[in-house]
Amino acid sequence: MSFGLYMLGFLMVIGGLVYAAAMAHVPSAFIAVGALILVGIAILTGVKATRQKDSAT
Repeated sequence: MSFGLYMLGFLMVIGGLVYAAAMAHVPSAFIAVGALILVGIAILTGVKATRQKDSAT
């Protein structure tokens, strides 16, 4: 799986969670902080899941 596709899926999940939090009247500061944390987690897990293994030559 490519990194771009992984990030696209994760951003769709984050968008859905942000929308649900806004509909639940969660303060926007908490939504922004939560979204930033989730983007950071998405980058870390995306790199880990899609990186190429180094060949031991």
